[in-house]
Amino acid sequence: MTTLDPAVAPAVEPRARFRDLVASEWLKLWSLRSTGWSLLLGTLAVVAFNLGTAWDHYRYWLQYDEASRAEFIANDMALWDAFSYNAALVLVLGSAAMGAVAVVGEYGSGMIRTTFTAVPARGSVMAAKALVVTATQTGFGAVVAGASFWSTQAVLSTRDIGLPITHPGAARIVAASALLAPVCAVAGMALGALLRKSALSIVAAVVLLLLLPAVLSDRRHLTAVLAHATPLHAWQRLADAGPAAEQLFPWSAGGAWLVYALWALGGAAVTVLAVRSRDQ
Repeated sequence: MTTLDPAVAPAVEPRARFRDLVASEWLKLWSLRSTGWSLLLGTLAVVAFNLGTAWDHYRYWLQYDEASRAEFIANDMALWDAFSYNAALVLVLGSAAMGAVAVVGEYGSGMIRTTFTAVPARGSVMAAKALVVTATQTGFGAVVAGASFWSTQAVLSTRDIGLPITHPGAARIVAASALLAPVCAVAGMALGALLRKSALSIVAAVVLLLLLPAVLSDRRHLTAVLAHATPLHAWQRLADAGPAAEQLFPWSAGGAWLVYALWALGGAAVTVLAVRSRDQ
């Protein structure tokens, strides 16, 4: 029978560094075939919606009367084609769903138990996952918004009504549309961490990010404030979907950017904290 030398300390497994957790989550995400296909199909769908809107204006431009043409140019309506409302709806749904699946996918397969066994620091694991999803969705949003702006303005330029990225407000529309993707993806992650069911999380995302903003009226102060606090309405304000002077309760672009920031930070916080107080 052998005895351990008390002078020799037992080997201690080093704690996983955060950058190692980020690298692990990055490999997890991109090892799934669905990740690439989802991003590709999402890009094609969003760009197609925007391009279709621009194509309609190109196709029927010569049929518009002089007053309509003058109004289109005076109101910079070419920028509205750069990222349409319907395309924003598709982007919100797709990004939120991808964010939710990034969390609930491991719960559905049971891999989350292995992950938390290997790395007991659950909060660090979820923070790394949130960082990876945010980075991926930011890149996705940048590609989608940039491709939409370039393609739509290229089509409209054949009628001499396209606008450059240097035009006042153009860069803001592209940036707001690009950042809408990570904001909604992190919100989807928070719902996934709370509900832990794919279908339920996606339905909750639809209700919270799409249906709720649609039913909140801007005719009363309380509902207008609640509507302004949603990412979709924040995007509309940044994209100048309607002149501020025509709104009963106008608000600033700075307030819309703040809504983006609060949703992103709040979603990340919920994602991290939800796993600390609940079992696997």
